Amino acid sequence: MTSDRKTFRIAAVQMDSGPDREANIEEAFCCIDDAAAAGADVICLPEHMDVLPSMPAPSDIDTVPGYLTHLMAEKAREHQVHIHAGSLYEQVGSGNRAANTSVVIAPDGRVIASYRKLHMFDITLADGTQIRESEEVAPGNDTVTVQTTLGTWGLAICYDLRFGELFRLLALAGAQVIFVPANFTDPTGQAHWEPLLRARAIENGCYIVATDQCGDKPRFKAHGHSLIIDPWGQVLAEAGDGPEIIFADIDLGYVDEVRAKLPSLANRRTDVYHLARISEGSPLGDDRDR
Repeated sequence: MTSDRKTFRIAAVQMDSGPDREANIEEAFCCIDDAAAAGADVICLPEHMDVLPSMPAPSDIDTVPGYLTHLMAEKAREHQVHIHAGSLYEQVGSGNRAANTSVVIAPDGRVIASYRKLHMFDITLADGTQIRESEEVAPGNDTVTVQTTLGTWGLAICYDLRFGELFRLLALAGAQVIFVPANFTDPTGQAHWEPLLRARAIENGCYIVATDQCGDKPRFKAHGHSLIIDPWGQVLAEAGDGPEIIFADIDLGYVDEVRAKLPSLANRRTDVYHLARISEGSPLGDDRDR
């Protein structure tokens, strides 16, 4: 799936999803209609755009393809746009945990990529709030890029943002645009959201499209402030604290230009990069894998 098209318009839909799945889907579809009417070629939704309770009910856990992707496919065909459906709860295996899954749908309605979040958000916030995503969500095991008619895209979700090696692997696999749907907490978001996103764009010479949740969630306040960032690290568009749609123009030729000016991907020293097995009490660098 290739194209000579180098520029396109992207929309990031910031939502305040709640426990009513059908209401969330209806709101998302209204925003997709509005974004398409404003000329967007690609429309992106946030993490858990479908439902955000503290624990999803069995009826809120979907399959891929399934009910929600079928509805998204109809919207993609109606407007002839790509839809990055943020993420949804996906039924996997026979256990009691779902996957946190991103889906990309082409203008013809085909599901062309799906990605299951790799890194589980198991932390204690500064105020003592404990969040154990791994109790509800089964992690994926694969990195995912997808070749579209609008370039090569890489997929990540929320907490993945803190793991630079994932973004480097996506860039090395050819990703020109990396999507980061999120439900980022406000306490960490105030300090880390923009710096981390800009760093990922700069170090990999790619566009970053980070579509966040906003509003009060069951366990924390979501940060909002969705961002679209270019390969030089400049913020092209930023949302505020509430539901909003932001837009930016993507130029894949600019990715090539920036990577030629700052060839950090080409200048990597793979001959000296090694992972070390570090046991308690061992000095860093001992017992290296070679």
